[in-house]
Amino acid sequence: MSGAAYLTSYPELAASLPGFDLPWLQGFRNQALQTFAVNGFPGNREEEWRYTNLSALNKTVFVPSANQLVDEDWLNRYRLDDAASVVLVNGQFSASLSRLQDLAGKVSVSSLKQALQDNPAWLESRLGQAVTSAEHNLVAFNNAWFTDGVVIDVAAKQQLDRPLQILHLVTQADALAATRNLFVLNEQAEAEIIETYVGSVDSYFTASVNECLLAGNAALTLYKVQLEAEKAQHFGGTYVKQARDSRFMHHNFALGSGLARSDIHSDLDTAAECSLNGLFVAGKRQHIDNHTRINHLKPHGISREFYKGVLDNKARGVFQGRVIVAEDAQRTDSEMNNRNLLLSADAEVDTKPQLEIYADDVKCSHGVTVGQLEEKSVFYLQSRGIDEATARNILTFAFANEMVDKVENAELKALLLKELLERFPAISL
Repeated sequence: MSGAAYLTSYPELAASLPGFDLPWLQGFRNQALQTFAVNGFPGNREEEWRYTNLSALNKTVFVPSANQLVDEDWLNRYRLDDAASVVLVNGQFSASLSRLQDLAGKVSVSSLKQALQDNPAWLESRLGQAVTSAEHNLVAFNNAWFTDGVVIDVAAKQQLDRPLQILHLVTQADALAATRNLFVLNEQAEAEIIETYVGSVDSYFTASVNECLLAGNAALTLYKVQLEAEKAQHFGGTYVKQARDSRFMHHNFALGSGLARSDIHSDLDTAAECSLNGLFVAGKRQHIDNHTRINHLKPHGISREFYKGVLDNKARGVFQGRVIVAEDAQRTDSEMNNRNLLLSADAEVDTKPQLEIYADDVKCSHGVTVGQLEEKSVFYLQSRGIDEATARNILTFAFANEMVDKVENAELKALLLKELLERFPAISL
């Protein structure tokens, strides 16, 4: 059975997981374990996984690692100087590498392990509110296997006075980095959080789940920068509950890993706003799957979604975007667009935008394009003395850079431009 080796090794692992002495958390984990035991990892027969094959997860049993050794010069290539930072090494919080001293205001930031010790009742009432094991079996896997994570609680009418970067580092071969993160923004709170995923070894498995609970008029901007190693397996899910008049903006940049799946799901209450932007760039035999779901539950919600994909060699991309407008969600305004650029005859993208509308007074639209570079544009640049390879790189970079331009954080934008230029080396800015 898919995942059988993980189930066999779980009893030995369980006693070392955080919260082992908390009955409610043991019940939470056991329920997830039972769900995972039925079918193991999701398979191609499931509609929402039909384009993504997870069989590689059964070839190696990835295990948690307590290794906290990090080359700090390597780490500093990705750390943002203008942001506070939490560092997770192989799925475990590192106090010595984190920089939280300068956070001001009524903001609480801690590791999940520490939060389970200091305030377990507070966590019990919030963990699993935005997503449950029923979502799919990778969420169930995370529910059972998570080793640590980050808990952020922003008090009412407060805001982070600087961005907070969460650095997910993997430095141990064949490690399992399973983290659970909880971001709670109370009434009128505001925060900017930047997730960065990187690895210094080839083979490992990242399984990360974020739950975001936004109270009325709260505003969260969340960036995800996925720069995993070439043979890494990556799953990252972000699940959001938006109360009335809240605002959620997500920027998803997927440039790394051998196989990656990203979920971004949000449930919107009355007059809530949700904006999802994404860019995935893949080459060689990379496989990058993006799954989004915006669920308009109440009237006057606004959502905007814009994803771009660039695929070369034998890479494969997936975009599954779903917008659901409930019967009570009158006056919903929703737009979804997905544009894809194929640079090779062997590259492939599967795109599946979906609108499910059960209300009759709405404004909803979606659009999809899949194509190649225009030869006349390439020819125009060549006529100006630019060689063909550079001309193609310039046009491809311009296509991708539209999504980077949406990033307001200047230091993060510079990091993203650097990563893009490494993939299109013939360009200089």
